[in-house]
Amino acid sequence: MTARSCLSIILAAGEGTRMKSALPKVLHKIAGLPMVAHVTRAAEAAGAGDLALVIGHGAEQMREAAASFAPRAETFVQAERLGTGHAVLSARSAIERGYDDILVMFGDTPLVDAEALLAARRKLADGAAVVVVGFRPPNPAGYGRLIEKDGELIAIREDKDCTDEERRIGFCNSGLMAIAGKHALSLLDKVGNDNAKGEYYLTDVVEIAHAAGLKVVATEASYDSVLGINNRAELAEAEAIWQKRKRREVMLSGVTMISPETVFFSHDTEIDPDVLIEPNVYFGSGVAVASGAIIHAFSHLEGANVGPRAEIGPFARLRPGANLHEKAKVGNFCEVKKATIEAGAKVNHLTYIGDARVGPGANIGAGTITCNYDGYSKFFTDIGAGAFIGSNSSLVAPIMIGDRAYIASGSVVTENVPEDALAFGRARQKTLPERAKQLRERRASAAKK
Repeated sequence: MTARSCLSIILAAGEGTRMKSALPKVLHKIAGLPMVAHVTRAAEAAGAGDLALVIGHGAEQMREAAASFAPRAETFVQAERLGTGHAVLSARSAIERGYDDILVMFGDTPLVDAEALLAARRKLADGAAVVVVGFRPPNPAGYGRLIEKDGELIAIREDKDCTDEERRIGFCNSGLMAIAGKHALSLLDKVGNDNAKGEYYLTDVVEIAHAAGLKVVATEASYDSVLGINNRAELAEAEAIWQKRKRREVMLSGVTMISPETVFFSHDTEIDPDVLIEPNVYFGSGVAVASGAIIHAFSHLEGANVGPRAEIGPFARLRPGANLHEKAKVGNFCEVKKATIEAGAKVNHLTYIGDARVGPGANIGAGTITCNYDGYSKFFTDIGAGAFIGSNSSLVAPIMIGDRAYIASGSVVTENVPEDALAFGRARQKTLPERAKQLRERRASAAKK
């Protein structure tokens, strides 16, 4: 297919009523990304140089959200809900600019893939005026049927209007459509509202084009690709399909997953080959994992970079800003936030490291805390190369622990520690012989009264 200009019109005016939500339906998320953003990504991957979002309910929320995932998209408000044909014409000024191809998509079909759209565009390039994307659901009841004759699409028949013979057709309308730009406005302007609801149906374009002697055809997409979301149960189904696709993609890229069905990815997760992921791991947005790393079971990562051959978990949490260098280790029941753990450093267990740098080869003992917050501001802790922080230590920021310094276990450290120094920050132990026995006897006697 030679280079052709393309406008994608994405209908995203749906309310959140059936989702039982104040949030516009298409802003509910799959893999951490709004449904409509998945759709815009597919459109761009299929070559849509320009995007037009037709919005309605929650228009300001939609505009604000679109600025993050589709900053170049134009928004058009459909003030009245008068059908899909009316919605498309809400973007008339965009259509009038003149494009080779017009793609009409829906903001609540987040699993649509670029190949289905490219297939439709290829049909336009071959001379079709209108291309409808069809699919074959497990049960076609309730869907509009695609009526074909001699290789062309002659009508879309709603289920209630089908004859018995037509109801046996398993090829159904997904709602996705591609229209040749040179015919788009003339066809759309002929769509009428002479129906029970008084609405303008985009599907009427098929018969209008056929009557005008223009070529109308259908292409086929998978059922999953055109799945529409109308409630939270369907949202969960779509999430499950997306995750299954992603897991397969990740494993085929060279990643080992022991129990893939228990691992959950975000839309932007990046995993290099030769990573091992154990069961029950969750990747939030903004995570990158380098080759050779091991993510142990029951770990939660978000906004983190994991370096080559680093080791995470089990039961570890990496929060935004966590940056682990080569062979760094964050072990069980540890949390790291906005901190760099440099090459070979170990944060093995029961520890919080926040707003900090842990130098190469440093060892952080169990129960260590960087006290980074005073209730008003955050402060930085700098731990030097090869430093040893004894168990149950509190490092009160802002503070600097020098290279190869040693912090005695149980210390509360409030002042900088020079390199190669040993620091104690604890009270002197006092032992009282027989006092434990006396204490037990006194309490036992009091309990009998």
